[in-house]
This record gives sequence, structure tokens and C-alpha cells, in this order.
Amino acid sequence: MPTLDAFLTAHPSVIRVALTRVRGSSPRNAGTEMFVAPAALWGTIGGGQLEYIAINAARDMLRDRVLNRDLDVPLGPEIGQCCGGRVELKLSRMRASDKRAAITSAAAHEDTLPHVYVLGAGHVGRALADLFQHLPVRCILTDPRPDEIALCTAKVETRASPLPEADIRHAPAGSAFIVLTHDHGLDFLLTSAALERADAAYVGMIGSATKRAKFRNWAQRECGGQSTEQLICPIGASGSRDKRPSVIAAFVVAEVMAELTSETAATAPAGANDAPLTGQQRDRKGRSA
Repeated sequence: MPTLDAFLTAHPSVIRVALTRVRGSSPRNAGTEMFVAPAALWGTIGGGQLEYIAINAARDMLRDRVLNRDLDVPLGPEIGQCCGGRVELKLSRMRASDKRAAITSAAAHEDTLPHVYVLGAGHVGRALADLFQHLPVRCILTDPRPDEIALCTAKVETRASPLPEADIRHAPAGSAFIVLTHDHGLDFLLTSAALERADAAYVGMIGSATKRAKFRNWAQRECGGQSTEQLICPIGASGSRDKRPSVIAAFVVAEVMAELTSETAATAPAGANDAPLTGQQRDRKGRSA
């Protein structure tokens, strides 16, 4: 998918469509925007008939050289969409200054994305990177083995790091850490480092209930009785017995995104320690204990 910068550069005539007010149920929240060119789109306001109406209105504006238009759309039987709410849209033709402002705003938003550290570039690690590249996160794939890193084709940040624990120490608060290296001893060290932070949104280690128990015993013995309450292990174990890397990765990504986008994650102050576990975390630990 092209960046907004590339899209706006490629298309001289663009209408910005913004959701300015939402009442009741709606596919997206107020503040959501999309950009419409004569034969291309960037972003989405939720799809369905609402988006179809907005796109048609935007392209009518481009054809008729209209600068601004407001829409008030009921999301019910009138348009064949059953959300039941009502939204207001502002459509505006973009000047050069509007494009620059949109690009600056998009870059600022990129800087606020949660970090996801995939610690291990084996088959599952690379499958995770393939999926995370399409999601609103900054994915960092690390491995001490440059040859494994080189096999990654996803458009994510990669680091052939001899000390991946340093990446964990320097990660911003609220990051997610997925530990799946080629070595169980290294898994334990990195998982311990992630738990020690006490401000991660998610800490997961590949393995089994047996591996979790071994790590708990190791942490008690080697890490001063470090708590393992925040740890998710096994990861991605939502009922599927399929062990193919792509399937495991799909379940893990769903698990991580549920934590990163939860109400608790959205409202917790940056760096808050000892945040209460979400329902998913409590349920997962109960199954893997």
C-alpha cells in the first residue's frame, strides 16, 4: 500500500473526506478520514454504502470543480446500511498547503504507533512480520543471525542485533514483545528482560505450558523470584491445533492487537506499572497454567 505522501504526490486533484461527527453506531469514529482521487483511493471511512456515497460525492466535486461540501448521512434503511447511527462528513478539495499539512499529520501519527518487537526471525517470526506490516504498529524484527534476518521480505524494520536485550531495554513504554528465538536459554533471558520493564502492553513467549512452568521455576531461581503473571505462554493458543507458522502467526497477531487496542491500553498512562490484566490475559494464563 502506498504512503499518503506518495498518493498525494501522484494525484494532483484530491478530495479529503473527514468524519466530523458521529451519533450512535458507526463503522468508524469521528476524526477518521480518507482521500479520493478521480481513479484512486487512500484510507477508508468504514466501507459499505456510507463510503460509496462519499466517494461518489467526492468525484462529483472533482468533476464539477466544487471546493467544499457537507453531508449528513443516516446509517439505516434509507441507505441500506444497518449500523443505526448518523454521521456528518466534510468533503474538501485539497490545496498544496492542505496536502503538506496532511502529510505532516500522517508522519506525526506514525511516531505514536505502538512498537511490536518480534524477537526471533525464524519461520514464525517472519510470518509475524508479514502480517504486522499491514497493521497500525511499528514492527521491529530482531535476531542475532544476519542470515535469518536477510530472509525477511516484509516491509518492517529489521535489526541483526547481537544483544537483543538492549532493544528491549530501550523500547518505549507500552510496547509488545514476542519472544521466539532459536534458543530456549535466550528465550528465557529476553522474556525476563521484557517482564522486568513492568510497562509492556504484551509479553509473549513461544512454547507450551511445560515451557512456561520451566521459565517460572528459572525466574524464581535466577531472577530473584520475578513474577510471571504478565507472561503469555503459549502464544496464539486460541483453540487451534494447527502448527503451521502462518497459522500460529495469525493467532498471535490477533492476540497482540487485542491488547494494544484494548480500552485499558488506550487509557493507561505511558509507563504505568502494574496495570491490571485484561480479561484476555487472565483467560489465557488460566488455560496455560
